[in-house]
Amino acid sequence: MKNRLLYTFLFTVLVVAGLFALHYLPSVSLDGKPLRRVDLLSDVRVKKELVEPMDSDSLILPPPVKPAFVDTCKSGMVCIEEYVDSTGRGMSHFYEALSQVNALNRPVRIAYFGDSFIEADILTGDLREMLQKRFGGCGVGYVPITNKIAGFRPTVHQSFGGWGSHAITDSVHFDRSRQDISNHYFIPSVGAYVLLKGEKRFLSRIDTCDVSTCYFLAADSVTLSASVNGREKKEFPVKGNGELQAVSVDGRIGSVRWNVEKLDSAALFYAVTMDPHRGVVVDNFSTRGSSGQQLAHIPMSILRQYNRLRPYDLIVLQYGLNVASQNVLNYTYYKNAMKPIVERLKEAFPETSILIVSVGDREYKDENGELRTMPGVKGLIRYQQALAAETHVAFWNMFEAMGGEGSMVKMVEGKPQMANYDYTHINFRGGKHMAQLLFETLMYGKEQYEKRKAYEME
Repeated sequence: MKNRLLYTFLFTVLVVAGLFALHYLPSVSLDGKPLRRVDLLSDVRVKKELVEPMDSDSLILPPPVKPAFVDTCKSGMVCIEEYVDSTGRGMSHFYEALSQVNALNRPVRIAYFGDSFIEADILTGDLREMLQKRFGGCGVGYVPITNKIAGFRPTVHQSFGGWGSHAITDSVHFDRSRQDISNHYFIPSVGAYVLLKGEKRFLSRIDTCDVSTCYFLAADSVTLSASVNGREKKEFPVKGNGELQAVSVDGRIGSVRWNVEKLDSAALFYAVTMDPHRGVVVDNFSTRGSSGQQLAHIPMSILRQYNRLRPYDLIVLQYGLNVASQNVLNYTYYKNAMKPIVERLKEAFPETSILIVSVGDREYKDENGELRTMPGVKGLIRYQQALAAETHVAFWNMFEAMGGEGSMVKMVEGKPQMANYDYTHINFRGGKHMAQLLFETLMYGKEQYEKRKAYEME
């Protein structure tokens, strides 16, 4: 029998040589993601830090900016940076409102805007609970009339019917001139209803509330009804005036059902709330896939009317997941697009503190198949910091607070797991962790504010 060992050896040498040669081929991407590079020696090779490819103009970063004020932080804490000017649009108004929470004739309100990072009340639900435990309050706040994720949000049980629903995320025509602060509007038919029930299984202070309010806009007469805890309906005949209106019911409210009983003309409805009379309420305004730029199209008249009927003490803007890219560091275009949005919010809510929260850690797989912080994340954070500096508002570096580079991997691989396997989004456990970080930072900032205030009064 003829010996084929030599041929087998030569074939093996050729295969190994081919695999070594493949390692030196240019990197290949599929659907924008780099394929893993062939490397037979990956387990023994000394790994070098990779320099990511960047756009030719993307190496231009805004210069580091020094905040007008930042608290002397405790070890392990990332404090809020304040870039205030003479208008004083930092955190002082919010801290003062918390200090006077029992003397106000309304709750301290936070409007928390963000993308899918806070969808379904992730992070904001726990932040709400922590604040309500500390300062009082109840209820989940602002809930749009209908919701595509109604079954996913664990902080309120919602059902509805009879509505034409319109959202900024619709693939068909959306009339921006008709939207509310949450980028929605809803057109009712007679008999349309929305039912909210407090949930006991998630948080401790949202199964009941003190007051429920329905927000709507009508040019002619409307008759609404509200049924609290399944009891007899109470009717509210309202004369339309073409402006935002609010109708409320009070009581120990475990559930509330609002009905549209009569319409004399077309009307727009926006939301039903479950609120406290006093304490703290956090409104979640999440928009999946958003970069924050959709806020530019909310009519200024609507923003001002919300300031009249539902004034906020703090507006939080947390975006970036849908902006950061692995191949770009220059986000001048994004900063320039967001500047007029922040200025519009300052104009519409002239007494409100505004806090820009940076994008968190986000991972991608490099050509060696290793998880690394997406290069664009760090660049985007510098531009978000510059946005806060140029608009004279406050800034919190969530990326650093959650642990910096590689922190998302730790959250995914930790026990218990706190983030999803997309290495981008946190889960509810991660939301509680992040809410705790922000809550402690806010409380430390309030404490430092009160010390400064007491010192100035001496």
